[in-house]
Amino acid sequence: MKQQVTLQQQNVLIQDEHILVVKRIHFFAEEQVAWQGFRDVNFDEYVQIINRNKEFLPRSLMEIDPMYKQIIPYLIFEYNERYFLMQRKADASEARLRSKLTLGIGGHIRQEDMQEGQLFSWALREFHEEVDYKGNVTVKPLGIINDDSNDVGKVHIGFVFLLKGDSPDICVKSELKNGQLVSYDDCLRLKEDMETWSQFVVDFLQIV
Repeated sequence: MKQQVTLQQQNVLIQDEHILVVKRIHFFAEEQVAWQGFRDVNFDEYVQIINRNKEFLPRSLMEIDPMYKQIIPYLIFEYNERYFLMQRKADASEARLRSKLTLGIGGHIRQEDMQEGQLFSWALREFHEEVDYKGNVTVKPLGIINDDSNDVGKVHIGFVFLLKGDSPDICVKSELKNGQLVSYDDCLRLKEDMETWSQFVVDFLQIV
């Protein structure tokens, strides 16, 4: 019976989504304790770290293995000084973020997404997967988020981009419950209802 269970587990892993990960030591090799929060960094250096050390491993294993960091593009959409604030569904695929407010449009990177190998390309793919938008955007890297204070953050690292649009015609797709353009003051007012990464973004936007 034990051997049968093991074979079943192996079959599940084979069929599981394989996502881009990097061992955390490659991001924090010189620090005994990893930095926390939002940091302005040289994106090119981090892309080189990813390209040198990337692995594609089963998502179900990576969600519980803090030795690895899952690479997540985290996209903030702005139009006319208003930000697209969304709410995740109560049955969202990431159970630990269900019903949370978020400024970040993002998701995991699969091996087939790496064909172009550019961080901007990953970001735009995620954007169009998560929202329906009629317009053009300019993409600007803002920084990187690391937060080991909770189970979600321990296994993810966020590459944050600001997407400036020329149209307010934007709405959510299936993974998200709703979304609307709001002022920065509204973001501050609703900050405590946001997921941790979005709280970091709100604080960063206040000083730039």
